[in-house]
Order: sequence, then structure tokens, then C-alpha cells
Amino acid sequence: MQTYTVRLRERGQLTIPQAVREELDFKEGDTLTLLQLDGFLLLRPKQPLAPLLSQQFSWQMDEAGLSLAELLEGLAEERQISSQKRFGNDV
Repeated sequence: MQTYTVRLRERGQLTIPQAVREELDFKEGDTLTLLQLDGFLLLRPKQPLAPLLSQQFSWQMDEAGLSLAELLEGLAEERQISSQKRFGNDV
């Protein structure tokens, strides 16, 4: 673990040291997530949700022994039930 000193500038900007940017392959325009935790600030690369959700769906489908077609069919049925409960009509 490495510690760096950075200075907060006007408008709340700070510069991530070049060595860190290179090691973590940060590029200009990358989006980061700032976590505030008990007086500490943690920065991490923002991860796109689609790949993460895809992995979770795949894992759950494998665990349940479902195919994509079966999952989508079940989703359509759940959507219809939800709509009937909420709006009292068929979709």
C-alpha cells in the first residue's frame, strides 16, 4: 500500500499522482466512484453495471438450471401478474 499527499484545489479538484494513474490505467475522462467511509475517502474505478448484472444472471441461471428462454418466459409471466395486481388489467 502506498500513501500519497494531494492538494484540494479550487472547485474541489485534486490530481491523482501519475504513478497511480499509470498503475491503475486511468485515462482522462474515466469515471471514478468516491466512497466516504468513517472519515476516509476511497476512490475506485466505476464499474459498468451491465457486465456485473450479466454475470449475476448467468450464475443464478446456472444455479437454478434455467435456460435464457425459460428465464424470459418466467419474467413475462411475472410482469403480467404484477400488472394485474397494480392496474387490474391484462397487458
